[in-house]
Amino acid sequence: MTAELLVALAPIALLIMLGAWLKHRHVLADSFWAPAERLGYYVLLPSLFFHGLATARLDGLPVSGMIATLVLSTAGVALLLVVSRRCLGSDGAAFTSVFQGGVRFNNYVGVSAAAGLFGAQGIALAAVANAAIVPTVNILCVLVFARYGAAGKMPAGKVMKQLALNPLVLACFGGIAVQLSGLGLPVVIEPVLKALGQASLPLGLLCVGAALELGSVRRWVRPIATASGVKFLVMPLATVVACHLFGLSGKAAIAALLFQSLPTASSSYIMARQLGGDAPLMAGIIACQTLLAAVALPVSVIVLSPWL
Repeated sequence: MTAELLVALAPIALLIMLGAWLKHRHVLADSFWAPAERLGYYVLLPSLFFHGLATARLDGLPVSGMIATLVLSTAGVALLLVVSRRCLGSDGAAFTSVFQGGVRFNNYVGVSAAAGLFGAQGIALAAVANAAIVPTVNILCVLVFARYGAAGKMPAGKVMKQLALNPLVLACFGGIAVQLSGLGLPVVIEPVLKALGQASLPLGLLCVGAALELGSVRRWVRPIATASGVKFLVMPLATVVACHLFGLSGKAAIAALLFQSLPTASSSYIMARQLGGDAPLMAGIIACQTLLAAVALPVSVIVLSPWL
């Protein structure tokens, strides 16, 4: 299990390093990165989520128990972060980055690791995890940005508009709707969405690397440690508790634990850029968690799996 997880993490770290090198060496013009981030947020990532949820094979899986486990653990940890905000030493835009670092997850690592552990069934379990967590975390993150983002507190109407128009939330619910309808995607459209979604992963990680400001890493120690502690310790423990509450066991429970122990997503940086978060801090959290996950992810899954 450890080997499969490390293999899934290695390309993530390498792509972040490549992005940092490209920016540092000015291989690409500085004006390239902002449009690339917008392309990822508004087109590529929504395509990834929509396609993944619309085409997932869910036959014979404990879908309801797995979704309940993942939604409850995510919402519980999110509430804990908000309630503890003043004690965490982060406020305003910085808190939005700590929040995302604590609740979001890297789809690429999750799908790759689940497939490595469980084969074709792992891909199906990964699809269920995405169906549960992606809409949940995106709604929670939009709400947190609306309250604590750089733009200041938004009125209720504007918050609802943000949720209704958020491309990631729309893509998630659209993909779920197609899945439930049983109609599938048109033959011509499916490969287009698949190709766009695949492009989101490397581009997003390159943008993360380009945004790194390693000279400021000292002032990020506390928020990075907070976000990582929540992600690699609190969230996995909450997931184990939720598994027992909903009677989830076996491969489905291990897959749930795996997804809730993942480092935060590269899309966190793009969302921070677009919605008024602390993007440099977010990039630091992503990079550090990706490196920490080489140890923390296998430890969380191996140590806590016997309790499921």
